[in-house]
Amino acid sequence: MTAQHNQVVRVYQTGGPDVLVPEFVSVPLPHTGEVLVRQEAIGANFIDTYFRSGLYKFPTLPAIPGMEGAGVVEAVGKGVVGLSAGMRVAYTGVLGGYAQYRLVPADRLVVLPDGISTETAAAVMLRGLSAHMLLWQVHRVRQGETILVYAPAGGVGQLLCQWGSYLGARVIGVTSSEHKADIARACGAADVLVGMDNLPERVRELTNGAMVPVVYDSIGRATFEASLSCLAPRGLMVSYGNASGPVTGVNVGTLAAKGSLYLTRPTLSSYIGARPALEAATQELFAMLEQGALRPTIGQRFALAEAHRAHEVLEAGGTIGSTILLP
Repeated sequence: MTAQHNQVVRVYQTGGPDVLVPEFVSVPLPHTGEVLVRQEAIGANFIDTYFRSGLYKFPTLPAIPGMEGAGVVEAVGKGVVGLSAGMRVAYTGVLGGYAQYRLVPADRLVVLPDGISTETAAAVMLRGLSAHMLLWQVHRVRQGETILVYAPAGGVGQLLCQWGSYLGARVIGVTSSEHKADIARACGAADVLVGMDNLPERVRELTNGAMVPVVYDSIGRATFEASLSCLAPRGLMVSYGNASGPVTGVNVGTLAAKGSLYLTRPTLSSYIGARPALEAATQELFAMLEQGALRPTIGQRFALAEAHRAHEVLEAGGTIGSTILLP
């Protein structure tokens, strides 16, 4: 392997999609506890746009964005056990994903079952583990509950609809078009509301005045107040994304006024940071995939060198399901 064989996409300064620069660099060598992975598919997620824009901070610049991928082990460093060359693996939560070859700490890798492709893994590790976190840990969804899900046609949203309905919940989706509403219904949403006009009133009508015990809001600033108004007393507002910008200036008195509400801003790393937690959540995710209860959609595929186009489509709200980059 020579220098020109490892294509990466780097960011030298934060900004718009045009700051994503394709380059060729040398293939790295694994150090103690590291694994060299030849990636076959890379997940492109909205969180990548936060790092690129500067909303979230890279540890240093220049930097390689990207948080998840899947591929084949090329080499292992000293001290690595249970992994060897040729094994198919996947990961999430490790910056540096936009690369053909990359190093990953061994304790962040999981081995893929034969029935799960590397493309599927790259499309579902971050999104699927996020759905698991939201439905099982942030709020334990139970049979008969009604939950409100924003962006139900997106990568995480589709999985929330599928997994939520599998658990026996009634899923109400909130989306921007009839086309996306049809996708959400196909994923198990019982009702889908198009647009934000009078959202709390429409939720009140659908729930016969009861409202919902939990809202999963990935939009952020533009939907925050309406989301709070959709909650039942002592309900939980889960703000897990910033598609419209970050939520700022929260008046905690509003939580009291609307019925002693709870508010959380979860991050996946807080839930799967320990190796046993990562293994347990991944096993449950893979089981759901293998039995067909979860059916991730890869709506967009881009060459790695066209990562800027993937970011443009993500930020324009033009994606369906998951988006992956192919080295």
